[in-house]
Amino acid sequence: MNLLSVENISKSFGDKVLFENISFGINFNEKVALIAKNGAGKSTLISILKGKEISDTGRIAFRKDISIAFLDQEPVFDESKTVMDVLLNADNRLTKAIKNYEELLETSQHDHSNTVLEKLDLAMQEMNELNAWDYENKVKEILFKLSVTHLEQQISTLSGGQKKRVALAEVLINEPNLLVMDEPTNHLDVQMIEWLEDYLYSREISLLLVTHDRYFLDEVCDSIIEIDNHQLYTYKGNFSYYLEKKAERIQAESSEIDKARNTYRKELEWMRRMPKARGTKAKSRITSFYEVEEKAKQKRQEQKIEMQVKMSRLGGKILELIKISKAYGEKKLIEQFTYTFKGGEKIGIVGKNGSGKSTLLNIIMGLEPYDSGKMQTGETVVFGYYSQQGIQLKEDKRIIEVIKDIGEFIPLANGTKLGASQLLTRFNFPPDVQYSYVSRLSGGERRRLYLLTVLMKNPNFLILDEPTNDLDILTLQTLEDFLVEFSGCVLIVSHDRYFMDKLSDHVFAFEGNGEIKDFPGNYSEYRIWKDEQKTTEVQTEKESAKKTNEISTPKSTANTTVKDNAEKKRLSFKEQRELELLEQDIAQLENKKTELEQKMLTLTDHTELQQLSEQLGKTIEAIDGKSSRWLELQELAD
Repeated sequence: MNLLSVENISKSFGDKVLFENISFGINFNEKVALIAKNGAGKSTLISILKGKEISDTGRIAFRKDISIAFLDQEPVFDESKTVMDVLLNADNRLTKAIKNYEELLETSQHDHSNTVLEKLDLAMQEMNELNAWDYENKVKEILFKLSVTHLEQQISTLSGGQKKRVALAEVLINEPNLLVMDEPTNHLDVQMIEWLEDYLYSREISLLLVTHDRYFLDEVCDSIIEIDNHQLYTYKGNFSYYLEKKAERIQAESSEIDKARNTYRKELEWMRRMPKARGTKAKSRITSFYEVEEKAKQKRQEQKIEMQVKMSRLGGKILELIKISKAYGEKKLIEQFTYTFKGGEKIGIVGKNGSGKSTLLNIIMGLEPYDSGKMQTGETVVFGYYSQQGIQLKEDKRIIEVIKDIGEFIPLANGTKLGASQLLTRFNFPPDVQYSYVSRLSGGERRRLYLLTVLMKNPNFLILDEPTNDLDILTLQTLEDFLVEFSGCVLIVSHDRYFMDKLSDHVFAFEGNGEIKDFPGNYSEYRIWKDEQKTTEVQTEKESAKKTNEISTPKSTANTTVKDNAEKKRLSFKEQRELELLEQDIAQLENKKTELEQKMLTLTDHTELQQLSEQLGKTIEAIDGKSSRWLELQELAD
C-alpha cells in the first residue's frame, strides 16, 4: 500500500539547483532514510512535502485515508501555550474522543436530558473501542522516556532541546500512519536515542527520516534514498550496503565519463572539419556529439574537505583538574573530580541530559565557576571550543567576511599557507558561494563554517560539544579522519555513538549525583560493561535472597537425600506468606489505579490533574514491581 508518491519534482533557488526530476515512494511500514550533503535540499524537500514550499515541477500525492505528522529540525510552537496545552491538542481520534467524552461528562452534570445521556453513552462506547482509558498511561510513558516534565511550564521558557523533545512527544502520541522526521536525535541523550530506536522499529509506522546518526539509521531504516548531484538514488538496504553500492555507482560513473571523454576527443576532430554533408546520418552524429560533450564535461563533486591545519606546539603540562566540585542547589553535577590530561588522548563524555557534561566543558573554558577544587592549565595550551550553541552570525554578512575577520590566511601542517578564499574552497564553499550572504546558508552549512572558524585558531586542545549536529555524513567522515590524526587533546560530548566509538580512547561517564567514572574503552564497550554490571547485581541479589531463604527454612533431618534437596524448590513459609500479601497489595493498588483514572476524567484543573497523574504513575510502578515479584514466586510455587 503506497502512502506517499513523489513524481518528477524539481527545485531551484535562482541559479542554485537543489534537485531535478526526482521521484520516489513510501509504502506501508517502510522506513526510509534520506541522505544528502548540507545544502543539497533535504530540508527543502521536507518543506515541499509539508506544503510550505512549492516545487518547480512534478507532483506529490499522499494517500487520502492516512494521518501524517512532521517533526521539524527546529520546532515552532505558540510560545504562550503550556506543554500540557500542546500535548492535549494533538489532532487524532483518541484525543478527540477523550475531549468529546469530557465535555459531555461536564454537560451531564447540569443537563440530565435523554439526548445528552445517549451521547455520553456513545462517547463511552467510543472510548472503549479505542482503548482510550489507557491513553494517558501511554502518554506518560513517552513523556517519561523523553524527560518531558513540568507539564504546566510555558513553551516560551523551554530551551531548544526541551522544545525538540516536546515536539517529538507530540508526534509519537499522535501515532500517525506516516511520520516525517528531520534530525530527530538532535538534543537527545544516548539513552533516549536507543529507546526511540526500539520504539520506531517495533511500530507499524511508515517513516521518512533525515539523520546523520549512522547507528540510528542502521537500526531503524530498511532503505536509503540519496540526493547527489541534483539526482536521486535508491538503495534497498542498511548504511553499510549503501556505502558499498554508492562506491560502485561512482566508479561506474567515472568509467562512463572517461569513456565519453575519449569519444569526445575523436568526435571533436570530425566537428572541426565542418562537414558539409547534412544528411540524416550527419545530423544524427552531430546530435550525438553534443550528448557526448555534455557527459564528458561532467565533474564528480565528491570532494573531501581538507583539514590538515597546523597545530600549535603542546608542552609537557597540559591540564590538571584537582578535586573539582560543582552543584546547583542540592543537585550535584561534579563531585571531587580529579584528572590529569595527557598529550594525544581523545576522551568521550557520556551521560544523561542535565547530568553536567556541558558544565564540565564550560568550567575548563572558564565560562562557569566551580564551587571548590583547583584547575591548572599549561602555558602552551590553545583551546579550540566548538560549543553546542554555535556562534551568532550576522545574516547580512558575506561568508568570506566571516573568515577574514579571524585572519587573512591560515598555516597548514606542511608549512604552506592558505588564503581565506582557498580555505573556504577546501571546506566545500566554492568561489561562487563565498560572497553569498550568511542568510542563504542551511543549518548544516552554518555548522561547517563554525567548525572552520574554530580550526583557524590552530588549537592543540579541541573541546567539541555535540559537533555532529546538522553535519552531513561526508563532513562527519572527514572530521573523524582529521581527529584520528590530530596529535593534540580532544574532549568530545556527542550523542552520535558511531562518532564516539571511532574516536574515543576512554570515556568520562557521568553516572549521577556528581560521580564521573573514567572508563578505559569506547562508548559501546562502556554500555556492555554497564549491562554486565546490572546482570551481576541481579544475580547477587537472587543468590543473597536464596541464602536467606535457606537459612530461614528448617531442616527435618541431617540425612536429607539428594532427591529431597532437588524437591526443596517449594516456597518457604516466608515466601508463601509474601505471595499471599502480594496478591492483596496488587488488588488494592489496582482499585486505587481505577479510582485515580476515574477521578482524572472528571477534573479540568491542570494542577490537580498533574498531582493525580504523578500519583497514578507511582501506583502503576508499584503494581509493576509487585506483579513482577508475584510472578517470580508463583513460578516457584508451580
